[in-house]
Amino acid sequence: MKAATGDQTTGVIWKQILFFFFPILLGTFFQQLYNTADAMIVGNYLGKEALSAVGGTTGTLINLLVSFFIGLSSGASVIVSQYYGAGRPEQVSLAVHTAMALAVAGGLILMAVGLGIAPVALRWMQTPEDVMPYSLTYIRIYFCGVIANLVYNMGAAILRAVGDSRRPLYFLIASCFVNIVLDLLFVAVFSWGVLGAGLATILSQLASALLVMAVLTRTQESFRIIPKKIRFDMGILRNVFRIGLPTAFQSMMHSMSNVIIQASVNTFGTDTVAAWAAYGKIDGLFWMMISAFGISITTFAGQNYGAVKYDRIRRGIRECILMAMTGAVMMSTILYCFGSKIYLLFIDDPVVLEKGQEILCFLAPFFFAYVCAEILSGALRGMGDSVVPMLLTGGGFCVLRVLWVFAVTPLRPKFQTVLVIYPVSWAVTSLLFILYYLCFSRARKIMKVSQRET
Repeated sequence: MKAATGDQTTGVIWKQILFFFFPILLGTFFQQLYNTADAMIVGNYLGKEALSAVGGTTGTLINLLVSFFIGLSSGASVIVSQYYGAGRPEQVSLAVHTAMALAVAGGLILMAVGLGIAPVALRWMQTPEDVMPYSLTYIRIYFCGVIANLVYNMGAAILRAVGDSRRPLYFLIASCFVNIVLDLLFVAVFSWGVLGAGLATILSQLASALLVMAVLTRTQESFRIIPKKIRFDMGILRNVFRIGLPTAFQSMMHSMSNVIIQASVNTFGTDTVAAWAAYGKIDGLFWMMISAFGISITTFAGQNYGAVKYDRIRRGIRECILMAMTGAVMMSTILYCFGSKIYLLFIDDPVVLEKGQEILCFLAPFFFAYVCAEILSGALRGMGDSVVPMLLTGGGFCVLRVLWVFAVTPLRPKFQTVLVIYPVSWAVTSLLFILYYLCFSRARKIMKVSQRET
């Protein structure tokens, strides 16, 4: 069964991690390109107000709501990977059907919540008046098609859990090109504006959902999905919630802090909002890399934890941190030196470009400070330890940032004051994770016992 996908319990560790990492990296690259296409086309054809809506305010609010269910999918992924690593096909089957039922139910709930609270939330975030009509149009279209988004993400999580990181990549590539073609058709040719960008997004998400479901329903492996068997198994669901809920709340708290910061950014005017939106697409080059490492170590740790190979997990964490740190330094250097050229892909407004370059030069040199938080969080989650990582992330990213916005920013109400909290929160959270992993985590104690026995 394992040979059909990707057994990570044997072989050279760094090669196994990179073998899994690169398809995910390419997948997240196309995910980023997928998200960036809307911003590039809208910014060039419709102006900075539409760019601010599609790339900034709505994106932050969408991430807040969607990230909760994506966090739950990571819990399902851990359960599947642990059963898969332990060689328990019956439990794998129960887990994947429960996971897909959760995706469909979650999509229905999210659609209702998103459509209901979007106008109020956008007002609360102090969205500029010239941006508000674009934001409302885009976010309503997006949430009408959100079920397909969750089905794809859950299906991709299942495939990655069993070591298959290639087919999710292929589906993202296909979806990305569908999105770009439809963006150009709907926005540039048909002149449907932000409405066209939203339609392009949800149709391309539908394409990726259909592709992942085609694979999962046709495979003969233990993770095959039979549509009539999609239902909740309460024992599996409890385990998914046990691991996934802390991760979901962790993601949601992270997104909530970004919503609050976005509300603060909105007070500095449309030029700053547009620059911040474009920066969010450019620094995505770093986040797609570090996220790929995080997903890779989660699956690696999950399979090896199920196979009771604790020392292999310990060595994998060390090697993954080294590789991720090297990549972070390289990415910081590239963006610091050439980021100004990338901004021109989004907009040519000189004021927006100046503000965007200021943001990039301030934040890019500090990317390395986030590495340990991502890798250790992913590894601990793969071993089923997700509650404390949730608390650490919530304290470092959410509580600290919120306190900064409400307590420090009013003392010096400048945009640079808002920016400072990002490197500070990255460093603080990484230090908290290092301390917990080395001194207090249950997983660390288990691995130390294993190390002494060997």
